Parts: sequence; C-alpha cells; structure tokens
Amino acid sequence: MTSFDTSPQLNVWRALLALAVVFVMLATTGWTALRNQREATPLQASLDAWKEGRVAGHRLPDPQSAPARLARFFASLTEGQRVSLARRYPLAVGNMNGAPVALRYRANRIALGQAREVELERVRDSRLTPAGQRQAARRTDRLEALMLPGRHVLAFDPSGSGRVAEVFGDLRTADRVSVVVPGVDTDLLTFQRTHRGYAAPAGMARSLYAAERETAPATRTAVIAWADYTAPSGLGMDAATAMRAENGAVRLNAMLRGLPGKAPVSLFCHSYGSVVCGLAAHALPDRVADIAVAGSPGMRVERASQLDTSARVWAMRDADDWIQDVPHLELGGLGHGADPVAAGFGARVLSAREAKGHGGYFEPGTDSLRNFAEIGVGAYRAVSCAHEDDVCRSGLSGTAATGRA
Repeated sequence: MTSFDTSPQLNVWRALLALAVVFVMLATTGWTALRNQREATPLQASLDAWKEGRVAGHRLPDPQSAPARLARFFASLTEGQRVSLARRYPLAVGNMNGAPVALRYRANRIALGQAREVELERVRDSRLTPAGQRQAARRTDRLEALMLPGRHVLAFDPSGSGRVAEVFGDLRTADRVSVVVPGVDTDLLTFQRTHRGYAAPAGMARSLYAAERETAPATRTAVIAWADYTAPSGLGMDAATAMRAENGAVRLNAMLRGLPGKAPVSLFCHSYGSVVCGLAAHALPDRVADIAVAGSPGMRVERASQLDTSARVWAMRDADDWIQDVPHLELGGLGHGADPVAAGFGARVLSAREAKGHGGYFEPGTDSLRNFAEIGVGAYRAVSCAHEDDVCRSGLSGTAATGRA
C-alpha cells in the first residue's frame, strides 16, 4: 500500500517540494477550482431533500445551522418524529452535527444498509469490469462490518472513496473524549484492516479506548475514530499541500462543536492528520485540552505558539519512523512547516519507544500508546518524556477526569 504507513520514495517528496512554482501556476489557471467544484452526491441529495422537508407542518431548519440550534430543534420533537426524520433523510441526519448521537447511529445504520444494496447491485452488474466488481465486493464487506451489532457510526458518506467516523464508548456520559485523526490513504476500505490493524483508524481508536480504560478504570471515556474528511491518496500533490487538510480542519471543528456534554477533548493526530489538526487549532472549541501529534510531517507553522490555541501541544516520533527524513519546510504552498519534535518548535515531546516505525504508534505495549492513554484520561503527570530531563511534564498537575491543568 503506497501511503504514510510505509516507506516512501523520499526523492519524490523532495521533487514535489521543488515544484512549488508549478503548483502556483496550476492554481492560477483554475486547476484547484476545478477540483473543488461541488459534486452531486447521495449525501448532498439527502441534504437537499431535507431542505424541502417538513415536520408537524413546519419547515425543517437549515442543516448547516449551528449545532446548538440543531440540538434544540431535535429536543423539541417527539421520539417518533425524530425516528421518522432519520428514516426519511438518513444521510442528512447521520451527518448532522447537533443531532442526538443515538439518532445519528440509527440514521447511519439505515444509510449503511442502503449503500450496501447499491454495492451488491454493482457486484452483479455485468457492465462492470472484473476489477470493478471486486471493488464493489470489498466495499460491501466493509459496509457489512460497520453494520455489525455494537458498532456506533457517528458519520458516514458513501461518496467517492467514502468517509466514516465511529465511536467507542458512550459519548453522552464520558468524562473524557479522545479523537483520533488519521492521515493519507484513509477511506472506507482502509478504515479497518485485518493485517496491521492498529495502523487503521478503527484499530487505532479501539486500541486507545482499551488503553484508557486500563489506565483509569474509574474514568468514563469515549474515543472517536474520525476518518470523516477526504484524505490524500498516496504521496502525490495533495499530500504535499494543505488543500485536503484545510477542508478536514473545517469538518473537524464542526464535529467537535456538535459533541454532546462538556467533557474535555484530546486530539490524537497521526501523520497527515497532524496537518489537519494544525490548521484546525486556532478555531478549536475551548473544551479541547490537548493536541498530540505522532509521525508528523508538520503542522503548517514554525512554532507551537503560532497554532493560536490554549490546548496543550504534544509531539512524538519513533526513532525508526521514516518521516524524520522528509524535509520539514514550507515553500510556495508545498510542505508542512517545522518539525513538531524539534526543540525550537515548543511542543511537549513524548517517548515513542517500541512504536516500530510510522504506523506503530497505537500498538499495545508501546510507550506511545501508554502516553496517549494518559493524556486521554488527563493523567498528565504520568506521561513519559522523550528525554530524561522530564521537561515535557513541566508545569503539569493533571489527574484523571480533569480538564486543563
């Protein structure tokens, strides 16, 4: 698989950085505008239908309204009315920040079933090539896996390569919430894996949830595997620029503002996901207490202070992670800025011993996962620093189930 989970052709990356002028020329001739044209998708169709809909004789609110307004709207309905809306507009409700999470789970189960029927038709469609039919069969398998009992899908969009967000634990009663933001080559097919499962978003989040429960059994936690943005595919132009991350940052902040309750939130951003988190940082809700990045190509700034956030900024990198050889600079829109584990960046640098490369940060038994879990439950004084001077714990006094320290 060609992705940030495997060793890339670093010369390709350096060549992309050298193409800054070409990128600017493409942008000025409309290349980026063409790529950003809105497409007619099943999700957009559901949203458009919602805009024309009514409940109890009243027009439905704008689906892009502030999450607080949408939460008030759903709270004003009867249970029967809420369920009816989920059935009529499953993709709209399933992706609506501010809708009750249980209703979103229900709506997304319906949407997953509808998408499964579409893929089954494609499997049987003789007009498709054998490769196309195999691709449809793989998507069918992934959709069926997401529909298994006990899975809680917070967001789902079947369009293109597909977007998914899944919750482990109970968001409504959590004392602490963690969000895993993955990097390139993340889509419906790679959301979970059998081989090297802890390098896939679902495996990362499941592993972190288990580690948090082990670290602080009395702390109620929830972890979101958030693959609800269109990530770059491979090490092409998209991975070298912030275009995908800019859209992802907007989507990440919208999701965070729609979360129920007031529990502190920690972001765990892997690889290109750290670019997303870096761009989202300045607009994060106050409840976001931590941004922890692992295997980062950069956060689009030269110093942590430029992220303009009150959240604590943590960084780690395994000694065997190939991303240390990627040039940490930004030139003409290409590259992602300074190295977050560098002394001058200003992050709290954590140990990642035993992580074993770029995709191993969420492997059980690693310092990286233990550190993530301790941050996730607020046990800041227990984290292991990358250096023996313990500077990463300077000024911290957090304990489980607390907010900022």
